[in-house]
Formats: sequence, structure tokens, C-alpha cells
Amino acid sequence: MTETNELQPTPEVEAAETQVTPAPIEETQAVESKFETKEQVVDRLKEIEEENSGGDKNELDMLKQVFYKLHRAAQAAARNAFIEQGGAPEDWRAEIDGAEENFKAIMANIRQRRATIAEEVEKQKADNLARKLAIIERIKELATSPEEANAHFDEFKKLQAEWRELGAVPAERATETWKNYQLYVEQFYDLLKLNSEAREYDFKKNLSAKERLIELAEQLANEEDVIAAFNKLQGLHAEYKEIGPVAKELREQVWERFKAASTVINKRHQEHFEAIKAREEENLQKKTALCEQVEDIKLDEITSYAKWEELTQQIIALQAEWKTIGFASHKQNTIIFDRFRAACDRFFTAKAEYYRSIKDEQNANLEKKRQLVEEAEALQDSTEWRKTSEKLIELQKQWKTIGTVPRKYSEQLWKRFTAACDHFFEAKNEATADQRAEEKENLEAKRSIIEQLRQLTTDTANATLDHVRDLQAKWNEIGHVPFREKDKLYREYRALADELYRQFGATQARRRLEGFQKSVRQAVAKGESTLGRERERLLRIFETRKAEVQTYENNLTFLNAKSRNGNTLVAEMNRKVEKLREELDLLSSKIKTVEAEMRAPKAEQQAAPEAPEAPEAAAEEPAEE
Repeated sequence: MTETNELQPTPEVEAAETQVTPAPIEETQAVESKFETKEQVVDRLKEIEEENSGGDKNELDMLKQVFYKLHRAAQAAARNAFIEQGGAPEDWRAEIDGAEENFKAIMANIRQRRATIAEEVEKQKADNLARKLAIIERIKELATSPEEANAHFDEFKKLQAEWRELGAVPAERATETWKNYQLYVEQFYDLLKLNSEAREYDFKKNLSAKERLIELAEQLANEEDVIAAFNKLQGLHAEYKEIGPVAKELREQVWERFKAASTVINKRHQEHFEAIKAREEENLQKKTALCEQVEDIKLDEITSYAKWEELTQQIIALQAEWKTIGFASHKQNTIIFDRFRAACDRFFTAKAEYYRSIKDEQNANLEKKRQLVEEAEALQDSTEWRKTSEKLIELQKQWKTIGTVPRKYSEQLWKRFTAACDHFFEAKNEATADQRAEEKENLEAKRSIIEQLRQLTTDTANATLDHVRDLQAKWNEIGHVPFREKDKLYREYRALADELYRQFGATQARRRLEGFQKSVRQAVAKGESTLGRERERLLRIFETRKAEVQTYENNLTFLNAKSRNGNTLVAEMNRKVEKLREELDLLSSKIKTVEAEMRAPKAEQQAAPEAPEAPEAAAEEPAEE
């Protein structure tokens, strides 16, 4: 086996190149937990600026993200406070933020420094490239013949050492440069005629160096900081690439051991970011749920201050909960935040609009209640007790129908309104105290008359029409009674009086009929002509009364009992109809008496004892109205 084969590009080098490609690192959550205010972020930027090293790009990106998250949160809080105080969302303007100005200025300085450093790095890479190309050319010259190779072995080793000390070259030339270097190094080894001792020594030295790197890689498995362990592994891989080959029989074994140690670190690194991704996805789901809670609020169903305040507290609680949830993925974090802010803005905008509309309505109610207060105060000294009482009661009813007014005016107006009403009613109570006492005395007097009438209805033997009329006269002489008792008391009195008159009317009708029968028998002695005239007279009166009954009944069909005084008028007409019907019954009985006498045999009329002569036509008693 020749040495040429030992330095050909091996699988271990190619695999190492694929393993060491670093992944982008985002540890926003870790950075976020260190800063609670924008000023703290600015202070950290100042430290980076003072270091004059340009800082780490990942840290700068995370500081920028944290700063503007805090900045947006402060602006959102200021905007919500503006809206809650009644301001229109479109009128809100953000104030100039001094912290933001400092942040931008320092960040600009850091960017400028980073640009300068980047220029220097690129210049250094260009210099490194020029030197490495020169080394490649020199090795190429040394590898022209076996003699040259053996003669210049020491120079070759120095060139290799110098190559390892040189830094990176421009990325677009790195692979090409490395491949050319490897090519001519292998050609040199192919030409190099080293004895076995030198070759074994070189292999052992390389083996020792690689085993040291492998041990360091295996120790990284215990490193708590996964990111730091991964970054250190990249450095070990870079060193591993620069070390020469080992004995061929050990080459695969050494590489597998190094690869196994690298796999552990790479797996931890991958699991670390998968866990971050899972947490970000979980955070996105939690934030989406909060968005949906705010979006599901039906704004058109909120119709009271209490409900608006209840929902406001709920949203404030959701906003506080939002702050406890970590970041979502970089791509989704801004989108979900904008969605949540839009939902909250929609709520607070609607709340502000509702408060404005309520404010307009309350101002209108304020004017209405002020007018009622002025009317009540204008009436408070009136002595028209009944009329003013009705007016104030009506004003109180109107007051209840008017909605709320601004809180700062509510109690003041209510005190003025109630004071005016109380002033009037207290004066009325003082002025009408004697009148109420008199009304109570009148009430007891009328109740006494009602009781006497009730006794007469059960003691018909001692009841007389004069007695009833005397009690009625006393009733009419008694003054007013309390208004609430008036109608009930009169209905009771009227019912008893009507019952007594009905009893007296039946007795009187019977007496009148008996008297008429007696006068008819006395008139028989004068002949049939007298009875005939009496019958015709009674028939004329009967038809007249019958026509009156018909007239009253027709009028009753046109009366509306629901109209004012309608019940009283109907009752009065029914009473008159009843009296006319009683009179018709009496007239019918009288006519039957006359006709019976006219049908009696002549002999019976002549045999009858002579009675005193009666007037030609008995005067009929007028019907009682």
C-alpha cells in the first residue's frame, strides 16, 4: 500500500463537512425573560456598542424583536386608555418615544461598526485566499519529483502548519481552494519516500490529535447548554479536518467514534429546536384561542354599562394572560399579535361608540329632567291643592319614564325635584289637616244613616216614608267624606234607599188599587156611562206611560256606559223605567177592575147598596220621579 492512497479524500472528511453545517439559532424566549423594559434593552445595546465588536447578529435581532414587542405593548396600552376615556380611535396619535430614538441611534452605530468589521473580515479573507493560493502553488512546485519531495519535506510541513493557522477565505472560493490543497498534498505524499518509522510516527501523532478531539466531543454530551455544545462541536470538526490521516486499519474506527459523539450532540441540538417548535406551536394555539374569545363577543347584544364593564375586565384579563404566553414561531408571531390587537381594538372602538351614544342620550335626558325640575319648583308654592297635586303626580310619572342622566348631575337634580314635591305636599298636608278631620266626622255620620236605613229594611212595620225622607235630608246636609270612601259609601246608601222605596211603592200601589176599587163601586150607581169614561181615561194614561217606557228603552241603547258619568245616567234611566212599569201594572189592574164592573149583571148593580157619590173622574197620582 502506498502513501498516496492514505491521503486521498476519505469518507470521514466528506461526512464531517455535512455534519458541521450550523443551523440558525433563535432563543428569543431566553432573551425576553432578561428584559422587562425598553430601557433595559437600550442599556444592553450600549454595552455592545462600547465593546466595539459589532455584537452577535442573533442577539441583535432578538434584542430588536424584544424592544419592539415592548414598544408595541406600550403603544397599545396608551391607545386603549385613550379610547376608554372616550377618545375616537382614529384621533389617537402616538407620542414621541425617547427610548426608541436612542435604540435606533445606537443600533445604527452598531450596524456601521458591523459593516466596518465585515469589510475588514472580507479583506482578511481575501488576504488569506491569496496566501493559501500561494501555498498551493508552492506545494505544487515541491511535488514535481520524488527527489524534490524528499528534499523539501521540512518546508512542506511548515507550509501545512501555515495553512492551518490561516483563517477563512471567501465562501465562494472555500471548497475549490480546499480541494486543490488536498489534491497537491496527496500528490506530494505520493512522491514522498518516507521510511516506515517516519510514516508510523506521523500516523501516531495524527491519531493522538484525533483521539483528543474525540474525547472533547464525547464530553460535550454532558454540557447543559445545548447551543454552546453544538457550537463547540463545530470547532472540533474544523480541527479534525485539518489533522492528517491515521493508519488505514484505524481510520474507519476513529471516524465512527468521532461521528457517534457528534451524533449525540446533533440529536440534542435537533431535539432542542423541535421542543422550541412544539412550544411555539402550543403558544400559537393558546393565542389563537384568546383571539377567538375576543372575536366571539357579540357587540350588538351589549346594551348596558354593567355588561360593557364586565366584558372590559374579561378582555383585560385575556390581555394579561396573553403576556404570560411565550412567542409563537417567528413567521406567525406578528400575524397572531396583529389579529389579537385588531379584535381588542374592535371591542374598545365599539365601547367608545356606545359610550358616546349613551352620553348623547343622557344629555337629552338631562334637559328633560331639568325641565321637570323647573316645572315642579314653579308649582311648589301653589295653594290649588287638588289641581297641583294631580300635576305633580303626573310630573313624577314622567320622571320615571326618562332614562339616566350623567352621574355628576343625577343626585343634584333628584334632590331638587323631590324637594319641590315634598315642599308642596307638606304645605298641603298642613292646610288640609282640619278638612280631613271634618271628612272623617262626615264619614261616621253617613255610616250612621246607612245603619238606620238598614234597620228600616228589616223593621217594615215601623218604617215610614217620612222617616226615610228625613234620613235622606240629613244625608244631603252632611258635607264631604274622604275621596276614597265616597263611591263605596254612596252605592251602599243608594241600594238601601232604593230597597225601602221599592217596599213602600208596593204597599202604596196596593192601597191605591183598593181605594180605586172602592170609588168604582160607589160610581156604579150612576150608570154605565160613568164606567166607560173612566175606562177610556185609564187606557189613555196606560198608552202614554207605555210610550214613555219605549222612549227610555230606545235611549238606553245609545248610551255608552264607559263614558264619563255614563254609569250614573244609565242607572237613573233604568230606575225611571222600573217606576213606569210599576205604574203600568197598577193601571192594568184598575182597567181590569172597571171592565169587571161593566160586565156585572144589571140586577146586581141595582141591588147593590147605594154608595156615596164619587167625583166624575178620580184624579190619578203622579208617578214618583
